[in-house]
Amino acid sequence: MTKAENRAAAEAYQEEKQRKWREEAHANAVAADLEQLAALRKYLIFGKKAGIPAQDLIDAIDDYAEKLTGDRRALHARHHSIGG
Repeated sequence: MTKAENRAAAEAYQEEKQRKWREEAHANAVAADLEQLAALRKYLIFGKKAGIPAQDLIDAIDDYAEKLTGDRRALHARHHSIGG
């Protein structure tokens, strides 16, 4: 392998490594956002301290989760004992 080929291969390797790092960082950021949104959504559903219906805000959170993941129900409870 010539010096130029070696340099090109090293650059390609570094670019691929950076691309994977950016993808992982983005996935971690989305996961962190979803975790915070899930906590807010749970508070709005179960912590009704203000006594104000929060359905509009819950729907907005679900819309945003759909934009992030493509799944509107990404933050909904997954484990139910009723209905199998």
